[in-house]
Amino acid sequence: VQLQASGGGLVQSGGSLRLSCAASGRTFSLYAMGWFRQAPGKEREFVAAITLSGSGTSTTYADSVKGRFTISRDNTWSTVYLQLNSVKPEDTAVYYCAAVTGSNWNRPDYWGQGTLVTVSS
Repeated sequence: VQLQASGGGLVQSGGSLRLSCAASGRTFSLYAMGWFRQAPGKEREFVAAITLSGSGTSTTYADSVKGRFTISRDNTWSTVYLQLNSVKPEDTAVYYCAAVTGSNWNRPDYWGQGTLVTVSS
């Protein structure tokens, strides 16, 4: 599985941005896709995830982004989006797309390259 992230950039505090992650390859093996981020000098942290299989959709968010970020998927279940609203300077980080074949987000099976989000105050 290959993951291609895009959409990062410079945004003012309070603004919005949308990140995309396109999966290719053996995507039928994926259970969920999501996003992590790593700010300068900090450890990588979980941001949000969405399940891909089944008729229902389950989403999970870090407390720090609940109510501001929204994760969604397209009808092909191979592209996932992260809508960032009301961004804050502390949201500045490299955002990484990830995917799992099971339900354990502690060790994602696949990683995409990062996309930098910079929030100016």
